[in-house]
Amino acid sequence: MSKSSIPSVNDLPSADELKKDAVVATKQTFASLRSLVSGGAGGVCAVVVGHPFDLVKVRLQTAQAGVYSGAMDVVRRTIAKEGLVRGLYAGVSAPLVGVTPMFAVSFWGYDLGKKLVKSFSTVHNDQFTVGQVCAAGAFSAIPTTAITAPFERVKVLLQIQGQKTLAPGEKPKYAGGVDVVRQLYKEGGVRSVFRGSAMTLARDAPGSAAYFATYEIVKRKLTPKNADGTPGELSLLAVMAAGGAAGIAMWIPVFPVDTIKSRLQSAEGNPTIGGTVKELYRRGGYKAFFPGIGPAMARAVPANAATFLGVELAQKAMTRMFD
Repeated sequence: MSKSSIPSVNDLPSADELKKDAVVATKQTFASLRSLVSGGAGGVCAVVVGHPFDLVKVRLQTAQAGVYSGAMDVVRRTIAKEGLVRGLYAGVSAPLVGVTPMFAVSFWGYDLGKKLVKSFSTVHNDQFTVGQVCAAGAFSAIPTTAITAPFERVKVLLQIQGQKTLAPGEKPKYAGGVDVVRQLYKEGGVRSVFRGSAMTLARDAPGSAAYFATYEIVKRKLTPKNADGTPGELSLLAVMAAGGAAGIAMWIPVFPVDTIKSRLQSAEGNPTIGGTVKELYRRGGYKAFFPGIGPAMARAVPANAATFLGVELAQKAMTRMFD
């Protein structure tokens, strides 16, 4: 090795530089933790508000043709058979356990996506363009799918088993979320537990891009200006409005993909994506890909308004506590 290749003392970072780097690294780590915590808080809010709507959607998507006349028929028959809380919140344990880390990872992934966008493109005054936000949002779906796919598989199976009429003395197939995982693993290993992962990613990548982009766009439009022209503080009502709009924007382009995913995750045997698509089209043409879109749209506004409200309140609470 030549002497010129050996770093001199002058080339080494100073104590001040090392201290600054440590501070930056600590701030970035703490920012990531904030994204995880606030996303988890938003997820809990989303489940509490949106689960009954989701249950109706899934039952409409997975039921045989003619079983239900519409969304309100699902609600009426579910309450009559299973009770108000137990019926409309059937399978809620899986999303409560799963949605918290799912939303936590989603918002963390979005934060990481924005950092990646910054490293590959120019961001002026920390204002991301719509395309940059879409890219960061789409990226967030990659780590989230690892959590979303198995928990939605469990949720779907628990939601649809309530449709079956049990014989006297017959017990439901699944006793709960853990029992679903145990039986799925016994039947087909990890592959069975993660069935529908490809369609989950196919749904969530474009859906998340539209989700975060719409939220940012509406949020900017509703943000008031201070006297000096700088952005003012956004009201919680405006946050909820932006969140509700984001929820609708997320579902519009991906609902048929969600129907295919629900079918795959609820079917017995070893269904394929192609076979599921053909079967759906054979049964009802293009309309067969949109059952339950009414409840999904109805859920999108309150559930996602609650999600972003939870995220913003958690962020504000952590700011008061730690800044």
